[in-house]
Amino acid sequence: MAGPYDPADIGAVLFACTMNRVRSPMAAALLRQRFGQRIFVDSCGLRAGPDPDPFMEAVMDELGLDVTTHRSKTFDDLEDGSFDLVISLAPEAQHRAVELSRGRAMELVYWPTVDPTVVEGSRDQRLDAYRRVRDELERRIAERFQRPSTFGG
Repeated sequence: MAGPYDPADIGAVLFACTMNRVRSPMAAALLRQRFGQRIFVDSCGLRAGPDPDPFMEAVMDELGLDVTTHRSKTFDDLEDGSFDLVISLAPEAQHRAVELSRGRAMELVYWPTVDPTVVEGSRDQRLDAYRRVRDELERRIAERFQRPSTFGG
């Protein structure tokens, strides 16, 4: 695992998962919250899923993040494939990210991440599964990306 990034060292990050409906939009929103416009952040999936996932919306809203406008998209829907870093959250997405990176200077990272949509149970049990994924993504992002310095501006 590479050390933490300084936002000055990276310009564009892509999060990828299976349907771009839960995990990758969560991760993208968390990174955007951390860095604002300092880093371009996008997300995609192998397939586009139905929009939006209400449990994902609910647990992100708990952090004050509005993801209600997120629209699922695929790798083929990306406007540009020029990313410094691609973080895959599902094994299938990692395979597709390897294809995307051929002939390009980009770092690929795989963060195996549980799909909370497969959890069954009560509404509270399902929300807890989404929270665990959100919190794990937030922890990994904090470890991987240094907070931007506000010194001098």
